[in-house]
Amino acid sequence: MPLVLGVDSSTQSCKALVVDTATGTVVRSGRAAHPDGTAVDPEEWWRALNTSIEEAGGLDDIEAWSIGGQQHGMVALAADGTVIRDALLWNDTRSAGAAADLIAEFGAETLAARTGLVPVASFTITKLRWLRDNEPENAARVAAVALPHDWLTWRLRGYGPENPALTELVSDRSDASGTGYWNPATGEYDRELLAAALGHDAVLPRVLGSDEAVADADGRHVGPGAGDNAAAALGLDTRPGDVVVSIGTSGTVFAISTERVEDPTGTVAGFADASGRFLPLVATLNAARVLDVTAALLGVSLDEFSDLALQASPGAGGITLQPYFEGERTPNLPDATATLSGLTLASTTRANLARAAVEGMLRGLGAGLDALRDLGIPLERALLIGGGAQSEAVRRIAPEVLGLPVDVPEIAEYVALGAARQAARLTVDA
Repeated sequence: MPLVLGVDSSTQSCKALVVDTATGTVVRSGRAAHPDGTAVDPEEWWRALNTSIEEAGGLDDIEAWSIGGQQHGMVALAADGTVIRDALLWNDTRSAGAAADLIAEFGAETLAARTGLVPVASFTITKLRWLRDNEPENAARVAAVALPHDWLTWRLRGYGPENPALTELVSDRSDASGTGYWNPATGEYDRELLAAALGHDAVLPRVLGSDEAVADADGRHVGPGAGDNAAAALGLDTRPGDVVVSIGTSGTVFAISTERVEDPTGTVAGFADASGRFLPLVATLNAARVLDVTAALLGVSLDEFSDLALQASPGAGGITLQPYFEGERTPNLPDATATLSGLTLASTTRANLARAAVEGMLRGLGAGLDALRDLGIPLERALLIGGGAQSEAVRRIAPEVLGLPVDVPEIAEYVALGAARQAARLTVDA
């Protein structure tokens, strides 16, 4: 039966899975690391993609492939197909001032109506405004703007500086909906907003339908791909009523909705999903690394940290950790720092500090669930995924904090599996 390739090009690494479409079994896999930092040369992603595909056995017997990837990253291309500067990633907060400027110019309600989003430093539109204001010579050279998964799809199809066909850039509605200049109601780019950010118009990737394909240089079917959260929703086979709580480098809370969502407060991003529906999402910058840094402070492994947290009572003896170690996206506080409060001589124990870290991280995610509920989105079950979900303390404390039944799916690369599921549909349709 046909084999397909699904890729997850995340912030930290690239994972490639070869899946048998008859059984859904992963038959081969590969992985390569990405460099640290909030600004990265996209060529590093390209090298990691090729390494992971090679480790997964190559493309010779693959019938279709698709790439899921980290959202929002700004890949600025010159007319000759070269990358103009390092890509600014979703977690780069230098464009917070640009976000405020765009809101002042257009208004939060207007922007939410036109794009489903109120700009924060994470979104591509703010990074383009930052580029215009701080690197005007680079901004003037921009002939096309792509997102990470758009650019990698373009390169793997055989394009790049050696074959700079910018009009062959393609994307999908889930990733386009995270730019800040795409309208989920019309399915069209908002060129006025793009020009307001960059200073001029530019080539943007053609947004493919959820089951629409293009081809690579060898004639294989290529799916539109997806943003990482939308791809994970595909991999998890998420349905309305489910809310996914992903605890990784960032924290995300997202649900499947049949109706478009607008939140002029900007708390909930009105993203599209990868299947023709919508993916209202709340994101936090501080998630699993809250556990990492607290475990390191206590001088214990993550398993020992989990045991410590479970030794403490709910409420951690009154200790509260507001874990804004790297600023925060929700609430929009890019310059915030973490705060530990409620310490007394009696409450300051290793167990209470561990418990406070788990509860603080989960409270941030729980606020996301509350924001979804406030918009009328029904939530019946939480699916806990990501590296942080492997903590026994997180799994046991989550139902108390989130106020929902919690399921923890088996450990899997759900973004890459979602991309593979998208690719598999192309083999059936063909």
